[in-house]
Amino acid sequence: MSKVLLVEDDQSIADMISIYLSEEDYTVYCAADGKQGKELFSRHEPDVVILDLMLPDTNGIELCKHFRTVSNVPIMIVSAKSEVSERVNALMIGADDYLCKPFSMRELAARTSALLRRSALTQTVRPAAEDPVPAETKDIVLDLEKRGIYLHGQAVETTYSEFEIMKNFWLHPGKVFSREELLNKIRGIDSFVTERSVDVHITNLRKKIEADPKEPKYIKTVWGVGYKFEMPMKAN
Repeated sequence: MSKVLLVEDDQSIADMISIYLSEEDYTVYCAADGKQGKELFSRHEPDVVILDLMLPDTNGIELCKHFRTVSNVPIMIVSAKSEVSERVNALMIGADDYLCKPFSMRELAARTSALLRRSALTQTVRPAAEDPVPAETKDIVLDLEKRGIYLHGQAVETTYSEFEIMKNFWLHPGKVFSREELLNKIRGIDSFVTERSVDVHITNLRKKIEADPKEPKYIKTVWGVGYKFEMPMKAN
């Protein structure tokens, strides 16, 4: 049974989500504030986090940042804040999905399942047979088995979705991906998010791996189409 950490201070909403997901065969751990959320996260190592933004002791954004510093677990934000700026900000700091209140339990379960399914599939990937260029020739190295990105030998922290985008770039250097293609690869065709999310993830990746994000060397924009990845090579 997949483990879900739910951080929600509204008891009625928490009970409703917990009951519904439990009936869908999830094990749900409920926290009413940030402190308890951190404790349960450390104790149970959940497979996915469902996080409210408005908590009594902390901002959900700060809690999301904390989770992201210690884990690549998929994080879904649930919030009454529906402004585009709020959604973009959540994605920028590490969330993988954003669901506006009020929402249906069926939609919540579908999104949770999609995040878990993509996360589970990546665990079966093996890097040796799929890596098209020897690791020693690159400034950037991806370890697909351990889900790690290394820039000049230093680990780069990424979200679940950011790594999925990099994995697809890595396995298909030079291939131009449309935003829709990248969105389907990180979320599946049952995704409820928009293509704008891909732009946010690309911006974040550039900040993490590019020397100058405004003049990217690796992740190139193909105007009117999408993005492509140019395989990095070590300088002689």
